[in-house]
Amino acid sequence: MHLHPHPDTTSGPQWSVVGVVAVGGAVGALLRYGASRLWRNGSDASLLWHTGEAAFPVTTLLINVVGCFLMGVLTVALKERFTGAPRLLNPMLGTGVLGGFTTFSSYTDDTRRLFENDQPGYAVANLLVTVAGCLTAVVLGVVVARLALARRRPAGAGEGGGS
Repeated sequence: MHLHPHPDTTSGPQWSVVGVVAVGGAVGALLRYGASRLWRNGSDASLLWHTGEAAFPVTTLLINVVGCFLMGVLTVALKERFTGAPRLLNPMLGTGVLGGFTTFSSYTDDTRRLFENDQPGYAVANLLVTVAGCLTAVVLGVVVARLALARRRPAGAGEGGGS
């Protein structure tokens, strides 16, 4: 008895997807590094302000919120405007670039660091504000992108768009 009468040709590794995600991830990580140079917590490399080990991790919060906002915009752009975009664009930009740009591992490490530095209020605030801020940012990204598309669409034009 065969549960799948037709072989699934996509079940193996999709090396093209792996490749674009890897390249996008490297680009996103470099962008995050550049952005973090503006507000680096606990570092003399900070260009805008310097915060210590026990300070609220504003840098990580800003990077994650911006990345989530851009994910909302990207989702709408690819699903509603650029429907004919190359199939590798979403994994490259979404999973790759924005996945490399956002840093939820730093979010958890920042929270651990705050607890270790006797800042439980900042730690709990970081947990809550990051989740709320990132979810809100995704929704705002979707709303802003849809409003922008609606302004570009001629009156009476149908949904869906093309390129």
